[in-house]
Amino acid sequence: MSEYSLPKRYDFKSVEGRLYEWWESQGYFQPEIIPGVKPYVISMPPPNVTGELHLGHAMFVSLEDMMIRHARMQGRPTLWVPGTDHAGIATQLQVEKYLLRTEEVTREEIGREAFVKKTWEWKEKYGGIILEQLRRLGASCDWTRTRFTLDDGLSSAVREAFVQLYEKGLIYRGSYLINWSPGLKTAVSDLEVEYKVEQGTLYYFNYPLQGSQEVIPVATTRPETILGDTAVAVHPEDERFKHLIGKTALVPILDRPIPVISDDYVDLEFGTGALKITPGHDPADYQIGQRHDLELINVLNSDATMNEAAGPYEGLDRFECRKRLWSDMEAAGLTIKTEPYTMQVPRSQRGGEIIEPMISPQWFVRMESLAQPAIEAVRDGSIEIVPARFEKVYYNWLENIRDWCISRQLWWGHRIPAWYCGDCGEITVQREDPDACAHCGSSDLEQDPDVLDTWFSSGLWPFSTLGWPDQTEDLEYFYPTRMMETGYDILFFWVARMIMMGLEFTGEIPFEVIYLHGLVRVSKGEKMSKTSGNVVDPLKFMDDYGTDALRFTLLTGSTPGQDTQLNMDRLEANRNFANKLWNAGRLILNHIEQAPGKPDSSPDLTLADRWILARLNELIRDVDRLFDAHQYSEAGRQIYDFFWFEFADWYLEIAKLQMTDVGPSAWRTASNLVLVFDAVLRMLHPFMPFVTEELWGHLKAACSRREIGLEPAGGWEEALIIASWPKTIEMDADDGDAVQTFLPIKEIITAIRNIRTERSVAPQRKIAAYFEAGQSAETLEAARDYLSSLAGIEPTQLIIEERLDERPADSIPVVVAGIEIFLPLRDLLDVDAETARLEAQLGEVQGQIERLEELLSGPFAERAPEDVVAQERGKLQTYKETSEMLKGQLEALGA
Repeated sequence: MSEYSLPKRYDFKSVEGRLYEWWESQGYFQPEIIPGVKPYVISMPPPNVTGELHLGHAMFVSLEDMMIRHARMQGRPTLWVPGTDHAGIATQLQVEKYLLRTEEVTREEIGREAFVKKTWEWKEKYGGIILEQLRRLGASCDWTRTRFTLDDGLSSAVREAFVQLYEKGLIYRGSYLINWSPGLKTAVSDLEVEYKVEQGTLYYFNYPLQGSQEVIPVATTRPETILGDTAVAVHPEDERFKHLIGKTALVPILDRPIPVISDDYVDLEFGTGALKITPGHDPADYQIGQRHDLELINVLNSDATMNEAAGPYEGLDRFECRKRLWSDMEAAGLTIKTEPYTMQVPRSQRGGEIIEPMISPQWFVRMESLAQPAIEAVRDGSIEIVPARFEKVYYNWLENIRDWCISRQLWWGHRIPAWYCGDCGEITVQREDPDACAHCGSSDLEQDPDVLDTWFSSGLWPFSTLGWPDQTEDLEYFYPTRMMETGYDILFFWVARMIMMGLEFTGEIPFEVIYLHGLVRVSKGEKMSKTSGNVVDPLKFMDDYGTDALRFTLLTGSTPGQDTQLNMDRLEANRNFANKLWNAGRLILNHIEQAPGKPDSSPDLTLADRWILARLNELIRDVDRLFDAHQYSEAGRQIYDFFWFEFADWYLEIAKLQMTDVGPSAWRTASNLVLVFDAVLRMLHPFMPFVTEELWGHLKAACSRREIGLEPAGGWEEALIIASWPKTIEMDADDGDAVQTFLPIKEIITAIRNIRTERSVAPQRKIAAYFEAGQSAETLEAARDYLSSLAGIEPTQLIIEERLDERPADSIPVVVAGIEIFLPLRDLLDVDAETARLEAQLGEVQGQIERLEELLSGPFAERAPEDVVAQERGKLQTYKETSEMLKGQLEALGA
């Protein structure tokens, strides 16, 4: 029978696509509904249908897939619902650009119906790209449940939600001050406006008073809005202007009369102490206008050109109007001065242009009554936010929430289900398209042209994707979901709204945990965005380093709520980690081939066996604890450290020695290699699914081929993706002490290796070593083979005694864990260098003695548990003994 072996190198390019296709074809991504068993569910944050993969997607997919794979291996019915968002503004812009480029037409020229048809065609052609790219990352979603925010089911949910809120009086229509995007020609929400500190100009001018030579000096950063002023306001206690309250001022150039009013909002110390009031173009002025019942004048068209209310400036761009008006005011002798002024400029998050506050008829949702239950859901612990510091931010936003403008002046999206009657003027809102007005019965109806804010449909995502408003089997079993994993930057855009919507429409929280990952930033710390042109394509990294390396780098290099940058050194190191796993697998499969048959009785475990199994138990417990605490990056790092620095660096080397015995101990060693490697692959699988599945399949095949009892206790599962999560191994009580017992063995070997390196002792040269081991002599004797092989000691010159009768002359002394070691390297001994080394070591030991003496003389000794205090006292005693040994060694050197 030929030997079973792995290829010499791990070829991720030939593995990843093949394994993913196999997983999907076997139905491993689809959960089984098991009554009485609580499922684990994640609703994928739906990427824009226009999107292509960037590192932000790679981060959320890696995190969510890790969570899903972990839950699946725990035996829970596991559902990850994928889908895409119609992304109203983004998609419409893409299609408009596409039409201009390919057909040289605008959407206005072809009309709404044709444009929407073109957009659907564009979506069908390009909209699935990102889903295929998510597959490249290993996303184990249930693709049979893929949803789109404009598909029939979700459209039905959106209309149902709108109608319910409208019938409760929570949706209303009115003309209010909103954020207007001139570039997009639509209203945008407060959350879609980014304020940037920019250098502007403060313009000072005089407001003339009707029938008087007196003037009121005011200042503004936006002179074009002077044309929409409807009052001049002063503080009621300002002695400079008190006598002018009630007088009439004249709008510059237009000579339109406006009142001089008093309002406590005016700051006597700021600017001139008087304010021009433009209720139609400033939020603060709008509030003042409401208090004083001032006229609302809008001077802007939808494209930010001036309208008829601007008089002679009609048709000018807003910034050209600013120049012309100021020039005309200078000519009229109304200007005072200009000066540089640093200010917060509102810009569109999507397009980057300056946002204009404008009065516009829009649809709104009353948010206060929806926000309160959402606040309580987090406050009472029903929903956990990770990291917890974002709770304060969450509360602050919801406690100060404003009504939500949900209408957008777009053509692509969920059209508002409201119809205006041409006869009676009333509005009909209902679930099905009406044939007649609900108020007068007229058939003269016209649907509102606006669409809903994309976040309205996204807010229904956790339950609409499961069938709501219908009471489906999926909704009943999989809702509420377990985890909402997303970026902290959309906590308000999306997460808070999902909580409000979920509680309002289902009476239940939509998810139990909110895990907020940080943003993956580019090298300068900037947020990646298409607008900035700095999006990093992760497909290149996956092609060069493998998907597992990218995933592991992102997962172990990030903490919740903290921004991160992709570390190229770590990416390369994690590609090497995948290769290290592969090479370890090759060695283990070789040992499986060499292993003898299973003995009749189980052979005793060696110290190294007991140590690696005890450490594996500690690792499993630690990883389980870290997963429960959502400390996924630390869990990954601990698995990495255990595999590389303990299993590969130590146990695999020792296993080579133990496998030279053709008897029962060789079988036991092979069995331990399989057990530990199997457990490591299972724990690493959520982080690195491809290399672990491939190796695990080979491990299973090699063990099954030999039929010598190397399989797990429950047998091999069909695939690693559905294999069970590892559990701790039952061990004798004293086996747990093996970790502490083996530690000095490792330290001794490391210390001797270091000295050999420092003295340039050739690796093949065997040296002598004398140990004055005291009570550790028996332990070291049991580890004689390890010491001899791994430290390069000649077996016949390895002397282990409780106390040496005579210390070898001209030897290099080493003290490790209270054990004195003497290495006769006469020809290589540099007395001065050795003295310096010992003195440095003594200094470190003295520092530890002082630290522990201070610790044990303080409150720690009274407050800490007795076993912890005893452990620290033991350390102190060991350091004191080491100090005396080092002093003796320095004395022997004549220092």
